[in-house]
Amino acid sequence: MVTTPPITFSLAARDGQARAGILNTRRGTIETPVFMPVGTAGTVKATRFEVLEEELDARIILGNTYHLWLRPGVDVIRACGGLHKFIGWSRALLTDSGGFQVWSLGALRKISEEGTEFRSHVDGSLRFLSPEVSMEVQAGLGSDIVMVFDECAPGKATHDEARASLELTARWAKRSREKFDQLQREGCDTGSIGFSLPADTRGSTVTGNIALQRDCPTGELAMPALPEGLTGAQSLFGIVQGAAHRDLRRESLERTMEIGFDGYAIGGLSVGEEKSVMWDLVDEVAPLLPPDRPRYLMGVGSPEDLIEAVARGVDMFDCVLPTRNGRTGQAFTSRGKLNVKNAQWAEDRRPLDESCRCSVCQRHSRAYLRHLHQTGEMLAGILLTHHNLAFFLDTMRRVRQSIRSGYFPKFRREFIDRLSESGE
Repeated sequence: MVTTPPITFSLAARDGQARAGILNTRRGTIETPVFMPVGTAGTVKATRFEVLEEELDARIILGNTYHLWLRPGVDVIRACGGLHKFIGWSRALLTDSGGFQVWSLGALRKISEEGTEFRSHVDGSLRFLSPEVSMEVQAGLGSDIVMVFDECAPGKATHDEARASLELTARWAKRSREKFDQLQREGCDTGSIGFSLPADTRGSTVTGNIALQRDCPTGELAMPALPEGLTGAQSLFGIVQGAAHRDLRRESLERTMEIGFDGYAIGGLSVGEEKSVMWDLVDEVAPLLPPDRPRYLMGVGSPEDLIEAVARGVDMFDCVLPTRNGRTGQAFTSRGKLNVKNAQWAEDRRPLDESCRCSVCQRHSRAYLRHLHQTGEMLAGILLTHHNLAFFLDTMRRVRQSIRSGYFPKFRREFIDRLSESGE
């Protein structure tokens, strides 16, 4: 029996509950805690991959199974050699399962034991997404970290509603695990390093309204050499649900750990509950997760949220805030958020953040960025997004350094205090 893992994770330092670690994937090493820029449709909006790699040094980004499945379709991405080759990104990729996006459709979706039927927001066509389909799609995408298909209950769900959601999520997690393992045995991971098949072995099967090639395309994929000790396979993360109910969160955690995953995510937060409730639940769940596996808080969050979650033992994060807010004229700075559209910046020659060393702050003034935004120039969104991503990624670098050096509590206190000095 092969026991070599698809990823490895080790702790380099701890400071209280805060952890600094090393996550090895088949496409390189990621230092944690880490912020993952969101590339929903195969692009981190308003940002070139060269910039992400060369200046910002993002080691991992996130792709969205739901959106990529609907458009351009997994058949197109498979034909192009998997998501990495399709978009021109050689570093690690995590794909979410599509569960949250389907949940957010509200009345447009119908949930059953088998999966979720919904109307596509693209063309109105009837679609069906299940644990099995999600695993097949993510195998076709060839992501390095795959998320199980889950059902996200609203933050204010009643105990009975959250119980039903938890039970369904637990059953779907088991089905996700079984289908994922089958696909890995069959070599259906498009991103598998060095895998090839002769042309006459390619087949097709239809599952859940989509046609998927059962086997990988012909030809070997040019991938980086594997880090020592890894199989080159995809890894699978489980998700802890339970809404705002501590007992259900504990139960979900236990049942998810019984199945066994390469990493564990805390899902279903930042979906309408009070911030204090979110932190109570993270306090409850994070310390109980396996210490030798990465911990991922999904969809969170603001710079202060990242710091607070790190203090509670979380290792991985994603959020659309740096890119979305950048496109709407808002910059994150060490002294709080700054809206460039405000008239007070019309003649301000200072950079967005005088403490920031990114290329935008080294070159451009608040006055110029306001001018770009007020005149509708697309460059405004590009530059603000660049700065925001630089701020988030640099913040995580400083967090890692403070944990390794043993002064994270001091860093946390000073960071949060400075954020209150809003630049607005």
